[in-house]
Amino acid sequence: MNSHPADQTSSPDSVRALVIGSAGYVGGELLRLLFAHPRIARVTAHSRSAAHKPIASVHRHLAPLGPQTFIGGDREELARRAQEHDVVFIALDHGESSAIMDALWAAQPRLIVDLSADYRVADPELYAAYYGPHPSPALLSSFVYGLADVVGTGLRGVRAIAAPGCFATAAQLALYPLRTLLAGVTPSLFAVTGSSGAGAKPRDTTHHPARAHNLFAYSVLKHRHEAEILQGWRAFTGRPDAHARLLAHSGPMVRGIYLTLHACLPQPLPAGAVHAALHAAYADRPLVQITDEPPELTHAILTSQALLFGAQSRDGREVHVTIAIDNLLKGAAGQAVQSMNLAIGWPEACGLAALGAYPC
Repeated sequence: MNSHPADQTSSPDSVRALVIGSAGYVGGELLRLLFAHPRIARVTAHSRSAAHKPIASVHRHLAPLGPQTFIGGDREELARRAQEHDVVFIALDHGESSAIMDALWAAQPRLIVDLSADYRVADPELYAAYYGPHPSPALLSSFVYGLADVVGTGLRGVRAIAAPGCFATAAQLALYPLRTLLAGVTPSLFAVTGSSGAGAKPRDTTHHPARAHNLFAYSVLKHRHEAEILQGWRAFTGRPDAHARLLAHSGPMVRGIYLTLHACLPQPLPAGAVHAALHAAYADRPLVQITDEPPELTHAILTSQALLFGAQSRDGREVHVTIAIDNLLKGAAGQAVQSMNLAIGWPEACGLAALGAYPC
């Protein structure tokens, strides 16, 4: 991306944000966070399906925002709008982001944060194995993968961020502290997600009667987020052949992901090694909490926090890590805002300090 006319090394007091595709669940969470963010001067919400309708007609919980409406427009109009904003968030479905990226690229906003899967996997072959041929491979290397709690200040000054998927966020935050302890091991990642992860459009598997009091596996041995997980795990370990397996399940709740990592080791670990590794990895991360007992999913809901617990068997040959996140916040909108904060040079938890609600 060419340099934006503004000084990319300075941290502005405020910025203007454009959210493309803001009528879905993730888009609604982005709007909720950005309108309340103390350093966002202006928010413009785009939607093709709800163009020119009041935001509150789609996101009724945002009614206090007043009569503001969604804008519409094609890729050329969006590019023109992008020139008027400093940060562009893209919350479109897979494949739709890459269709407009060339136009947005030419507009040169200070920062693009893409929440689709289009630019998450940098290796075209790995991408193709899970998604098919990439429609715009020339731009893949220009995006930085925004796993905010791992990359941290490494995001400072970048101009294009690929926001991780929700399962991939939970899995990699569990894996990262164990990159040395699990050398040569293939960990299993059993995860359960809420129905909101499937988006706002009703489907047979997300309709409430199909999800309530129910639990089922899906995308068995082929979940798309595994591409991101493998990319991360191989980078963490320095082993291009490293492997991890995601076991994805749909659960009866609306929000959240609860993931448990398990691995068996050929050699025993010293006592307390897993707990120490978690604390060392996230000692300076304000949006990660290491707990003394397995977290409950409801404790993470409506927050941008990741709650992690680690343990090992008495003989040191089994490793267990549990993580709870809100899929729409830590797994999507909240982490995207956290990445923006880091890229611009603001405190990473700025606008993300809201506590959760219980019961929920």
